[in-house]
Amino acid sequence: MGLSCKEKVFLALLGAAVALGLTALVLVLVEAVNILLPADTKFGIVLDAGSSHTSLFVYRWPVDKQNGTGVVSQALACQVEGPGISSYTADPAQAGESLRGCLGEALALIPEAQHPGTPMFLGATAGMRLLSQKNSSQAGDIFAAVTRVLGGSPVDFQGAKLLDGQDEGAFGWITINYVLGLLIKYSFSGEWTRPPEGTLVGALDLGGASTQIAFVPRGPVLDTSTQVTFHLYGSSYSVYTRSYLCFGRDQILSRLLAGLVQSHSASLVRHPCYHSGYRSTLPLAPLYESPCVHPAAPQNLTQNLTVEGTGDPGACVVAIQQLFNCSSLQGLGDCAFDRVHQPPLWGQFYAFSNFYYTFHFLNLTSRQSLATANATVWEFCQEPWKQVEASYPGQDRWLRDYCACGLYILTLLTEGYGFSEETWPSIEFRQQVGGMDIGWTLGYMLNLTGMIPAEAPVQWRAESYGVWAAGVVFVVLTLVAVLGAATVQLLWPQD
Repeated sequence: MGLSCKEKVFLALLGAAVALGLTALVLVLVEAVNILLPADTKFGIVLDAGSSHTSLFVYRWPVDKQNGTGVVSQALACQVEGPGISSYTADPAQAGESLRGCLGEALALIPEAQHPGTPMFLGATAGMRLLSQKNSSQAGDIFAAVTRVLGGSPVDFQGAKLLDGQDEGAFGWITINYVLGLLIKYSFSGEWTRPPEGTLVGALDLGGASTQIAFVPRGPVLDTSTQVTFHLYGSSYSVYTRSYLCFGRDQILSRLLAGLVQSHSASLVRHPCYHSGYRSTLPLAPLYESPCVHPAAPQNLTQNLTVEGTGDPGACVVAIQQLFNCSSLQGLGDCAFDRVHQPPLWGQFYAFSNFYYTFHFLNLTSRQSLATANATVWEFCQEPWKQVEASYPGQDRWLRDYCACGLYILTLLTEGYGFSEETWPSIEFRQQVGGMDIGWTLGYMLNLTGMIPAEAPVQWRAESYGVWAAGVVFVVLTLVAVLGAATVQLLWPQD
């Protein structure tokens, strides 16, 4: 007896369902390939405890590195309220408490599950280096207070310590070359590649208490104490770097005023770097608290000092030049200042921190010539104080010092570091590049990521889009055939 019509249709649909299902299974299993899932992200926190303020930065990078170094980006920049931690000698506990606001922002940004594996580091620069020289006990109390707050957070706190001036300059060099894409860059082919040789730039940093220069010289570095070597992204770099303590913005202003006090017998000082018509009275004792101020202090430090501006840029430059000391070093050839050897300048340079802030105020960050920069600063210095106040309302905190700072920067870069009219255009004054702040913290994190073990990206089996789409179609057809067979079996009446 032959099969009925119902049985024929049922078996046909059932056979089609089996064939379609096997086809879908083959597409899933045979055509699948190994792929790398998107890499997880790691985070790191670095605090820059400078002489005048503290900044907190959060960086992130994928766990799979490029030639041993993480590809780092900036996730957060937070300015801590209040002065630098070296200012809290009278209340060390407050140095730690001042960090809680920015620390809270960092912890809120980083996923809670990743807190234990997030390294955090605080580096104190020239302000704390000076305090350590003056009173190591006070410096220790401040570090202890900072450690209590940061060490009590859920992240992996790796310590608060003094950052060597040479490291500060070298890490700044790493930062600027990284953000410019001169250490590694993303190519059009979708791969990370190393740029050609000879494109690296130098770094010029001016903080509150020190200044740094770092660059790759064309010839050998004769003084090996000024040379550091880094291994980043599979390549080694030998960098000349030098830090000059007491040549930062704030310390130069104090040393300049102390020198003028020494040359005046009365309690009235006529200051050539302050605008004519400016007059102020200030306490004398704080001026001599810094180890950078070497002239002997007057016998009566309890008296006040009256300072009058004369607006004389020529006399101001002479007073600034007296703070430098450059003499030929036997056997070392070139000399920058403070009797320190420096190789000949070479290549492009990026100037940041107070270099940028001062020249940005003076509208000198657009690659103007050295002659134009000199003329602009001198013209500003000769403006009467009342005119300056009217022209720049709301900037009382630093307004009186821009003349002195502008002339100091010109003197430092030309007579100190050796830039000339011909090489001056090689300097670019910048605060940020590519949305990332320029300073030592990013360079430190890049170097640190070379010490953090990399994690292999997770592998998984997956199909191409076309194979996946075909598999979905066959699965749908299989389901239709199965449902059709079930419908025939249940609803088709017997023949």
